[in-house]
Amino acid sequence: MAAIAKMLSRASGFEIEADTLRAILIFRGAGLLFSLLMLSYGIDLSPGFF
Repeated sequence: MAAIAKMLSRASGFEIEADTLRAILIFRGAGLLFSLLMLSYGIDLSPGFF
């Protein structure tokens, strides 16, 4: 995880810590899981739904 954070820091020019990266990845993974569960139950969350 620290190596990925260091690589992203060098590429982007911003200081990214491993803990910050871990938190972002957890929230993105939870959002992806939620979206996949909603799709599997057939709930339409497209813009036309709202």
